[in-house]
Amino acid sequence: MHMPSILSALSLASLALAGPVQVAERQAQKLKIMPLGDSITEITCWRALVWDQLQAAGLADKVQYVGSQNSNPQNCKPTTANWDQHHEGHSGWLAVDIANNYLTNWLKSTPADIVMFMLGTNDVFRGKSTNDIIAAYTKMVNIMRAANPKTKIIVDLVIPLSLGSNSNIQALNARIPEWAKGLNSTESPIVIADCYTGYSTSMLRDGVHPNLDGDKLIASRVGPLLLDYVKQSLAK
Repeated sequence: MHMPSILSALSLASLALAGPVQVAERQAQKLKIMPLGDSITEITCWRALVWDQLQAAGLADKVQYVGSQNSNPQNCKPTTANWDQHHEGHSGWLAVDIANNYLTNWLKSTPADIVMFMLGTNDVFRGKSTNDIIAAYTKMVNIMRAANPKTKIIVDLVIPLSLGSNSNIQALNARIPEWAKGLNSTESPIVIADCYTGYSTSMLRDGVHPNLDGDKLIASRVGPLLLDYVKQSLAK
C-alpha cells in the first residue's frame, strides 16, 4: 500500500542526486579557455571585455575561463555581471620561468582547449634576449600540445611601454609572426592578435598596464580571434 510513495521518494532522491552530476557534465563539456600571462592579464579588464563578446555572440554558456587564479583585482564591471574570472595571469612573472617551471602543472590542474597569452614584458625588463623569450614561447607551445594535441593558441603582440625604450619590445614583436608560422599546424593552430599596432602610450595607466582604452584595444584584437576558435571547435 505504501509502495508508490516509497518509489516516488526514491525517484525524487535520484533526481536530486542527478542534479550536481548533470551540472558537472555540462561543465566538462564546455570549451576551456586559459588566459595566460603576467600582470597585463591579471590586473586588467580586457578579459572581462572579451567575456562580454562571448556573451553577445551567445557563446558564454558554452565556454569557461580556466586557471589557478580566480580574481578581479581592477574591479572590472563589464556588461556581463557574472563573467568568469578564472585565469593564469601572474604579475611580474617571466615567460622563461613560466615555460620552465610552471605551465606543465597548470595545464594538468586546469586543462585548456584554447590558450591566449601575452608574455615577454617582464623578460625584456629583466634583460632576457629575444632569442630566450622566443625559446620560452616554443617550449610553452610544446607543453600545451603535450597536454592537448588539439590546443588552439592565440599569441598577442606585446603592448608598448612608456617606461624606457621600446626597441626590445619591437624586436620581440618582429619575431613573433615568423615564429608562429613555423609552429602553426592544422590540428593545433596559432594565430596572432596584434595588440601593438595602434596602441599608444596614452592607453597606459602607469607606463606599463592598460587603462580602459588599452583594455578595449586588446579586447578588440583578441576577442574576434577567440570567437572564431570557439565557433570552429563547437562546429566539430
